[in-house]
Amino acid sequence: MLVVRGRPADIDADRAVTDALPDLLSERGEPVFRAWTPHRQVAFGRRDTAADGYDRACTEARERGYTPIERQVGGRAVAYTGTVLAFSHVVPNEGDDGIQSRYERTTARLKRVLERLGATVDRGEPEAAFCPGDHSLQQDGKLAGIAQRVRRETAVVGGCLVVSEADERALGDVLDPIYAALDVPFDPESVGSVEGAGGPSDPDTVIDALEIAFADGDAIERVAAEALLESDDSAP
Repeated sequence: MLVVRGRPADIDADRAVTDALPDLLSERGEPVFRAWTPHRQVAFGRRDTAADGYDRACTEARERGYTPIERQVGGRAVAYTGTVLAFSHVVPNEGDDGIQSRYERTTARLKRVLERLGATVDRGEPEAAFCPGDHSLQQDGKLAGIAQRVRRETAVVGGCLVVSEADERALGDVLDPIYAALDVPFDPESVGSVEGAGGPSDPDTVIDALEIAFADGDAIERVAAEALLESDDSAP
């Protein structure tokens, strides 16, 4: 499995790396995995961008030092503080490996990883949680959500993971006015974290564990995110 490590210097370059992951699978014929801490931003879903309060929500984000962006995967707004973790697992879209089986496998794998790190987590999410969905993990608040983007030949299973208790509070603070502007129910107390569930507070520890778990026994080849951009720049 190819593992992409780190993040480039700015949001646009970082998004370019993530956008390139499906092509890497097509070129190399092997799954690709990336777990990282995106730059400080609020990622809005398509339903958010169509809401009457979207412009106000973007203003709320900017006033709190978060760059608003629009994403293709997932539902409602998610905030990244610079230490909140994101992951993307790119696999072939083939055979009987459909959307629901990928959701089930990813949710179970993520749960096992966190439990091995000492966290106690359950499936599901509290009421009025950020980016509500059917595939989440919680413990005294939602700490992980999972989404998918399916192409003809590839599927990207991705998600966000709140690691530290400090980020619990940060997400509650920034998302409260944003969800109010979007007229979507949100309770700041519904945000949980891996640390709050008994696990580590360090994102790098969680990233290391995720890479091993998603490789599932396969050999890992690591490449720096910056190297992917350099390769694109040198292409004819």
